[in-house]
Amino acid sequence: MKEVDYKDVGTLVGQEIGVSDWVEITQERVNQFAEATGDHQWIHVDVERATREIGGPIAHGYLTLSLIPFLGAGLLKVNGVTRGINYGSDKVRFTNMVRVGKRVRMRQKLLAAEPKSGGIQMKNECTIEIEGEERPACVAETISVIYG
Repeated sequence: MKEVDYKDVGTLVGQEIGVSDWVEITQERVNQFAEATGDHQWIHVDVERATREIGGPIAHGYLTLSLIPFLGAGLLKVNGVTRGINYGSDKVRFTNMVRVGKRVRMRQKLLAAEPKSGGIQMKNECTIEIEGEERPACVAETISVIYG
């Protein structure tokens, strides 16, 4: 885990922050996501049909995107932060499907760190990689604001 003081976050701009551990995408996780969001499309939850028609079920794109906070939790410790908020995303692309049973991890790079509303707005490039595949599952530019 990389560690930096709140006032020095800007020194990391342009650097890779880190790479997370691998996490397996299980059918149980996909089903739970479907329940939480109401997205029960057969390509995600009907294992028999998905196996027959597309070679197996795939994770929701938004499930992959939603893993960013979890995967990034152990990559950077900013000392002196009192709170942080998710401010949104500038760009999200789903560039490859994640088949159930595959493992994913995140590679994070800090693109910008600028003053915002009494805090520091951080823009990160988050790339969700799929084990054994060249093309990532997702590339997202996420924005958060931290306060010291």
